[in-house]
Amino acid sequence: MAETTTKAPAKATLPKDIFAVEIPNHELLKLAYDSYLANSRLATATTKQRGEVSGGGKKPWKQKGTGRARFGSSRNPIWRGGGIVFGPRGIENYTKKLSTKSKRVALRQALTMANTDKRISVLDFKTTGKTAETVKFLADNKLDRKVLIVVDEKTPAYLRATNNLQSVLLIRANYLSVYHLLNADHIVLTPATIPVIENWLTKEEK
Repeated sequence: MAETTTKAPAKATLPKDIFAVEIPNHELLKLAYDSYLANSRLATATTKQRGEVSGGGKKPWKQKGTGRARFGSSRNPIWRGGGIVFGPRGIENYTKKLSTKSKRVALRQALTMANTDKRISVLDFKTTGKTAETVKFLADNKLDRKVLIVVDEKTPAYLRATNNLQSVLLIRANYLSVYHLLNADHIVLTPATIPVIENWLTKEEK
């Protein structure tokens, strides 16, 4: 039998120093968003340089007397099928560094924006691991499109209940990112995640 899913009690309020901060501009949010994408990028593209292209060992035509420009190899970069100049080599580093303090400030701003837009709901999400329970939970609370469910721990039951739902992303509270917060249409926080988020995002101020 599925466990019930009800709204959190009224005492589960959102701390204002995290969910109602001042946002002077969106520059830091943009930096954090781009940093997440850059750090997720893999240097998988690679091209061959002139010395790595097969063929081209024979001179295309003799040096003089043809009226054409002299060439020593068809592997020349200006020839079709020749080597690539300054192409990706598969060793590029696309990561962008952002200080821990800046990341926390950006997260507070992203949570504030989501709270202002009324995209955050504090709900007691419980499941025995069945996908049908999650579907019912979303329908009962009118949560559609992209839903981000934030939990304090990723238990096997949570994973089984959400893995097969393409529109649902399950994430631990201390792994929140600006990218996920800005892209979610609805953000569900379980009551247990609020003290975790508060402790994490105000750690440097204590």
